[in-house]
Amino acid sequence: MPEQDFALLYRDKKLLENTRVPIITISASFKEDLKGFYGEAEDDQIQDIVFSRAHYSMALAVAVAAWDKKIDAKKAWLVDPTNHVKKDDWKQVKLTDKIGQTIARQPLLKGLKDLVDRFGRSKLPILDNIEPASKFLTQNIDQAILSFHIATGNILAENGKQVLQMITDPHVRSDYVKNADKENMRFMVFDEDTKDEFFWVAAAEDVNIPSDQIKNKVIVTGPPVDPRTLAAAKKKKPWTAEKPLKILITTGGLGTNKKEIKRILDQLLPALKNPQKGSPKFELMYYAGTHADHQNMAIKLAEKYQVKFNLISPHDPADFTQSGWLNKARRHQKANIKFHIIYHPQIVDANELLIRYGFPWADLFISKPSGDMAYDAALSGAALLTMKEWGEWEHNVRTVFEKYGISQKADIDNIVEQIIRLSQKRIVRTQQSQVITSSVRPIPKLSSSITNQYSWITQAMINTEKLPKIFYQGASNILRASKQS
Repeated sequence: MPEQDFALLYRDKKLLENTRVPIITISASFKEDLKGFYGEAEDDQIQDIVFSRAHYSMALAVAVAAWDKKIDAKKAWLVDPTNHVKKDDWKQVKLTDKIGQTIARQPLLKGLKDLVDRFGRSKLPILDNIEPASKFLTQNIDQAILSFHIATGNILAENGKQVLQMITDPHVRSDYVKNADKENMRFMVFDEDTKDEFFWVAAAEDVNIPSDQIKNKVIVTGPPVDPRTLAAAKKKKPWTAEKPLKILITTGGLGTNKKEIKRILDQLLPALKNPQKGSPKFELMYYAGTHADHQNMAIKLAEKYQVKFNLISPHDPADFTQSGWLNKARRHQKANIKFHIIYHPQIVDANELLIRYGFPWADLFISKPSGDMAYDAALSGAALLTMKEWGEWEHNVRTVFEKYGISQKADIDNIVEQIIRLSQKRIVRTQQSQVITSSVRPIPKLSSSITNQYSWITQAMINTEKLPKIFYQGASNILRASKQS
């Protein structure tokens, strides 16, 4: 390992050993941002390898909850062993990333991903690559370690470490219960239904959890959402027709739903310039994440439809430093421009841009129903239209928010018409009894009374305020569980 790389690994290791809340995950390579944090020169334009936004953003949410307003590694520290894979193994990491991105862009290949999800996650080559760094980073830690990826959780549990494992969707796969019988491994879930599912899956996989462990094996914490996203919701008011509807379209960590997104932009960009009859005034933002092909697609479509756009991609927007302030937002939305594109080649920066400029801005999200983006969107106070699910767990996510009246499926081929319909006030007809006064006996006469209600979008935003309290308490509940372990 080159000297500079070992220095980063050693510094990460020391901060993890000396923090009150050690956090580990597998999400991406963000080595350049690590260099910047440690005061070294960083290249802000090197492309990160990204497997998942969710496994980064959820882990970060808990760290931010511990930090409050300033980064303080003594309160919490987050590591990703992907940053410390040996140089000889890097080709396999890049191959795993390439396969994931290819499948994400080719729906016909999704059956291969489903097969991997069901039978092969525990056999992926990257797991061998991240194991040495995972063990080295944690070798001197005796307290419970928060894990936000099951691969690291299983590695550490099998290595005798105390593990609090987050299940990052309302769904339990078989690899989550692989070590569920171990006394040193406990689990955290979004809700009671997922807790029940955990024990059902364990039984189905013939994992015998000792009876004295069952009571405390699974903790219902709620979803881990960044406190800054929750704060954005408090300042957001439900949309009304007097102001433009702000629509945010998002891709995922691997660049999923690209064809659906193109189809949506092919309809919304022309409507942005030449509104259809009955359409609300609206503005558009696209979170392209770390994906240059998504950014380029959005730019080409804007040029095709002659729509002015604003690219939000400043230099090193995260700029994380020890004791550095969070929320250093600067104005990047330009006046009189109605289409904004968020892009950055590095996950730490892209996620910061989304938190600072996306969640506080949006009234309506169009996204796949993932365990990170759907919960983040709803808890930012926005309504949600869902694109195609990326896995069976996302069906569960979609069901959650449809149940609470916050979400419905996007009509991909008729998105403008759907938005027109959902932005109009709903008319509810009620029946009232009237009495004919000339009659000796009161005779009821039915007549229609029309009551104007909120539009679906407005009502969905109002419904976000009525979610169970535990939805808002995930990060703080996880910290509490960590302190009690």
